[in-house]
Amino acid sequence: MLTGWTALLIAGIFEVGFTTALKLEQKNKNYVWLFIACAVVSFGFLEEAIKTIPLGTAYAVWTGIGAVGTTLVGIALFKDRVSPLSLALLGAATLLIVGLKVTS
Repeated sequence: MLTGWTALLIAGIFEVGFTTALKLEQKNKNYVWLFIACAVVSFGFLEEAIKTIPLGTAYAVWTGIGAVGTTLVGIALFKDRVSPLSLALLGAATLLIVGLKVTS
């Protein structure tokens, strides 16, 4: 059995998957199936996580994982521009996500 936090981490990873698939789908419509699959899995694990983690905390962490992860994928795979300030803000977002985990 998964813990709520493990389920939430998996949900966040699949959130990065569905946002990445959404970007890939712009060039190849076949990626719509990857988008749908990742979205279903992400929401399924989020549903599992909120059984033991407060809804607000789970949602904030889920979206935070998605935002940080999607930004990193954008930089690595799609050559999105990045500035030192945006990297610092990503670091701050990561610290906030960890802080929510530690304090809940």
